[in-house]
Amino acid sequence: MYLTRRNQSWLPSVFNDFFDTDFLPKVSTTAPAINVIEKQGEYDVELAAPGMTKDDFKVTLDEEENLVVALEKKTDTEHKEDDGHYLRREFSYTTFHQTLLLPDDVDREKIAATVEHGVLKVVLPKKNPEELKNESKVIEIQ
Repeated sequence: MYLTRRNQSWLPSVFNDFFDTDFLPKVSTTAPAINVIEKQGEYDVELAAPGMTKDDFKVTLDEEENLVVALEKKTDTEHKEDDGHYLRREFSYTTFHQTLLLPDDVDREKIAATVEHGVLKVVLPKKNPEELKNESKVIEIQ
């Protein structure tokens, strides 16, 4: 039989020293990197999220017609052992939410998104100058 001293300050530091090694590194989270590229007829938004699939992303336009990119992934790695109990168990939960203001010349009806090799690419086609002229509104002065 083992006697264990239960001290609030002692227990966490022992486990952190034991588990935070080169074999079990502490995981840190950061926001995905975003690139925005302007081309002749479009803007490309690239979001790097290695290990994520298209099912992990949600791309929408909000009520103000801003581009909203959301990412959510839950991972529960469970190892069951009949004769033991958890000393430390970590769940992985990744969430990210970014709103991007779109330029006026983006054709919101033709926005497309793809995921390849952990990179989400959203293509924002530009309207041609003629379409932009037709959208201008003259406000009558009373």
